[in-house]
Amino acid sequence: METNRFETFFDAIIAIVITVLVLKIPQPASPTLGAFLELETMYVAYFISFLILYNLWYANHNLFGLVESIDNTTLWIYGMMTFVISLIPYFTIWVANNFYSVPAETMFGIIFIVTHILNTLATRAVYRSNPYNQNLQNINHNSYYMNLPLIIIAIGFILTYTIFVPGIYYACLVSIILWILIGRLLRRDNDGN
Repeated sequence: METNRFETFFDAIIAIVITVLVLKIPQPASPTLGAFLELETMYVAYFISFLILYNLWYANHNLFGLVESIDNTTLWIYGMMTFVISLIPYFTIWVANNFYSVPAETMFGIIFIVTHILNTLATRAVYRSNPYNQNLQNINHNSYYMNLPLIIIAIGFILTYTIFVPGIYYACLVSIILWILIGRLLRRDNDGN
């Protein structure tokens, strides 16, 4: 399958999910700075989820700039990822409204982990469906550094279940920033080769 229609579809899904996400943020109770700051966890949760979605879009934009076709396996993996990212607004608002809830923290972390795993699987599927694409062969998509965000999330789970309930929330923030930085470093290294 050519990637043009797929890219358009995936871009639209991410745009819709971001729109739903921002529409879920409530207005402050009053027009004061204090009322605005009371929604701090909501804004940080939105920021984390926005960065996840933007990073997915950006990584896929760069990847599909190098390929012209994908196979059915890739489409199915992206279909699963689309389902998972459509749940991001729900779990973002749940964790923002229940900051000290272990189940809310857990589901927020699981959505992040599943998204990261599916993105890794989808990237590998794109590589497998384009074995003779020289542009892809020059990119290091097997970097072990890409597993660091999952390690940070695992630490967040340990914190949440032992001493600090919002551990997953903060681990997700650190993890997505790390995921973005690693992606940038790997792209820069690959551009230098």
